[in-house]
Amino acid sequence: MKKIKLTLALFFGLVVCTHAQDSATSKSNGGIKGGYNLASVNFDGNGETDQRHGFHVGFYGESFISDSFSIQPELMYSQQGYQIKNGNTTFTQKLDYINLPIMLKAYPSKNFFLEAGPQIGLAITHKEVYEGFITTTQEYDPNKFDWGMNFGAGIKTDAGISLGVRYHLGLGDLYDSNDKAFNRVLQFSLGFDL
Repeated sequence: MKKIKLTLALFFGLVVCTHAQDSATSKSNGGIKGGYNLASVNFDGNGETDQRHGFHVGFYGESFISDSFSIQPELMYSQQGYQIKNGNTTFTQKLDYINLPIMLKAYPSKNFFLEAGPQIGLAITHKEVYEGFITTTQEYDPNKFDWGMNFGAGIKTDAGISLGVRYHLGLGDLYDSNDKAFNRVLQFSLGFDL
């Protein structure tokens, strides 16, 4: 709980800084973005699961705090989860989130950026599916909240079209169990300034 409060405090601090910087610099933009997810879960001590394929879509606002740095809060819908394959049986955990990343972006050159920042997420749906000789669904009870860090890079054209890749390193335990489970998501995005 303390980690969630710290993440929320960091988020609100960054929002205030972003708002204060808006008046200091006129270079800001917003837009829409979406793309492809490769999601998995790392079970502490047991390695990483197979990937669930999904997508993400949402909105962003980018405010420059200098010529080379910007802060970009986002509001994203993201399909996450994982698969475990065992012989002829496949277990799929489908987790859908509303995520709120806050990215600090650095532009070492005009059209290339590096980014890093925290993310909090709220699980809005979950479904578990077993496929094999018998197909059934069984309810698990994952945590509603997730949090972690994002790292990425990309290019952004002068016309406001961006291509990016981002890795989400989940730090919140998915199930509150003895074997810790953490979200891992590799995202490929296409964005358009509006």
